[in-house]
Amino acid sequence: MKVSDSSSTDSGSGGTRRRSETTRNAILIAARERFAADGYDRATIRAIARDADIDPSMVMRYYGNKEGLFAAAVSIDLRMPDVTALPREQVGWVLVAHFLAMWEENEVLTALLRVGATNRAGAERMQEIFRDQMMPVAHAVCPDPEQAPARAALAAAQLLGLALTRYVLRFPPTVALSREELTAWLAPTLQRYLTAPSP
Repeated sequence: MKVSDSSSTDSGSGGTRRRSETTRNAILIAARERFAADGYDRATIRAIARDADIDPSMVMRYYGNKEGLFAAAVSIDLRMPDVTALPREQVGWVLVAHFLAMWEENEVLTALLRVGATNRAGAERMQEIFRDQMMPVAHAVCPDPEQAPARAALAAAQLLGLALTRYVLRFPPTVALSREELTAWLAPTLQRYLTAPSP
C-alpha cells in the first residue's frame, strides 16, 4: 500500500506534520540508496517512489524534480571541528579521526561519493562542500593564506581517496585497517599538507 499524506488516523496539524516528515524521510532514504546504486542519470523519480512505497506525485510535491531531490538527499553538514582551538600539531590527527567517524556514521557521504565520481551534479555538490566546509579549515591553519586552496585540495585528495577505497571500492587491505591504524598512517600527511612550510 502506497503512503499518502492524506491517509492517516492522526488528527490536527501535529498529525499532518508528522505524516509529512515521515514521508519526506522515506523519500530521502530511498533516494540516497537509489542514487548510490544507480547514479544520478539512471535513477528515476518512479524508481525512488517505488522504493519508498509512495506515489511518484508525492516526490514531485515535496522536491519539485530530480535535481531538487538530489540536492536534498545529499545535503550534509560535515560538522568540521574548530581547528583554531586545537594545538597546531594535532590538526591532522583530529581531522582524520573526524572524517572517519563521519564516513562510518553517515551513508549520505558514500552516496555522494558514488554519484560525484560519475555525474556532473554530484561532482558540483562535492565541490560546494569542499569550498564551503573544507577550505575554511585550510585558511585557518596554513602558514600562507594564498596556498590555502592548494593545501585544502591535497588534503581532500587524501581523504576522498581513502573513502573511495574503503567505503565504495572496498579494497580488502584498506577495509581491514582499524580506524586507529588509518589515522596513524594518514594524519601525518594531512598535517604536512595543511601546516608545514612550502616544499
